[in-house]
Amino acid sequence: MSDVPRPSWVESAETPETDFPLSNLPFGVLADGRVVVAIGDQVLDLSAAHAVGLLTSPIVSLHALMSQGPRAWRSLRSRVTALLSADTDEGRRARSAAEKLLSPMASADLALPAVGDYTDFYASVHHATNVGRLFRPDNPLLPNYKHVPIGYHGRASSLVPSGTPIRRPRGQSKLPDADAPVFGPTRSLDYEAEIGFFVGPGNALGVPIPIAEAEDHIFGFCLVNDWSARDIQSWEYQPLGPFLGKSFATTLSPWIIPLDALAPFRVPVSPRPAGDPSPLLYLDLDFESRAETLDLWIEVYVTTARMRESGHAPFRLSRGNFRDLYWTAAQMLTHHASNGCNLRPGDLLASGTISGATPDSLGCLLELTRRGAAPLTLPSGESRSFLADGDEIVLRAFCERPGVHRVGFGRCSGIVLPAVSS
Repeated sequence: MSDVPRPSWVESAETPETDFPLSNLPFGVLADGRVVVAIGDQVLDLSAAHAVGLLTSPIVSLHALMSQGPRAWRSLRSRVTALLSADTDEGRRARSAAEKLLSPMASADLALPAVGDYTDFYASVHHATNVGRLFRPDNPLLPNYKHVPIGYHGRASSLVPSGTPIRRPRGQSKLPDADAPVFGPTRSLDYEAEIGFFVGPGNALGVPIPIAEAEDHIFGFCLVNDWSARDIQSWEYQPLGPFLGKSFATTLSPWIIPLDALAPFRVPVSPRPAGDPSPLLYLDLDFESRAETLDLWIEVYVTTARMRESGHAPFRLSRGNFRDLYWTAAQMLTHHASNGCNLRPGDLLASGTISGATPDSLGCLLELTRRGAAPLTLPSGESRSFLADGDEIVLRAFCERPGVHRVGFGRCSGIVLPAVSS
């Protein structure tokens, strides 16, 4: 696809600060099930576009679109691009019907973009090493990490759309010097800054997905905040891994950014450090010569109740990059299906916490505060080891480079509410 920016007749799509220029066109779903596309500060209703004769085929559901594969996605994307372009006959027709097609994004009732199974990976070697040092100082990175993409099966029923309040979970935990565990609200509520990607066409049970075909099964990307109760998690995770410390809520951004929109921001994977094992053949697409990832920034902001009352701007906690992950999206998907697990349209795979090598790139409070031992000081004078009731976490992500429109992901937000009373 051409890198040359095309003009849109939607004025807000031409502003430099927009997340949603004509080159993005992410998909979302309204609460009533209609599929929409983001453009500037507006949403384009694809059902309305079909009703006025601007789309030849109805878009029955986003799930149905996901199942159709890259050829159908690119055909629809090309048509929508033409409808929203200022210099096409289709665009002039669409502009004349703008009142029927567009509505303000600010008033759109956006739902989860898709609901399928959910798997969360552990793809950042920096995150895995930092967390390992906190719990196993003498052996921070387990021996399998650099051979196999580690993940766990999450809870799809507690996936929630951006803006949903997050109730502080209760659970069983044990302080290091306590004789016995207790049950109550978590004292160590955390966020995790992640990028997720949705499966398009799936695979039949028992039939793996070759690494060379993995991207044909990726519909697009979104933001993920995998909320975590660290005290519950640290007590329960052995021997089987994450459970109730993770399953109470996971927040998704409402927009799925198509893989084609991110094409200008593809970059080669970083060479593995000397001495690291090469990926096994089923995960190796000429790894250091052909494999690619995304130059995709992800940022985390916090506002406390006091900050909002006093008018403080959101405070940026970290800024990391997807390209720093040890495992690529294609490798995560291929490994997931390597045992014959059948992935299905709408399934969500997430990266795990994205952290880099520098202190300002750490994607959760567990790392930033070293498990609470080094609290952060906020502009309001408050300190945080973990999240307090009333805190709001906002994730943002974007790609940018000279000569190409910036492509953003929108917001992924949630505010912490007190635990239910016992």
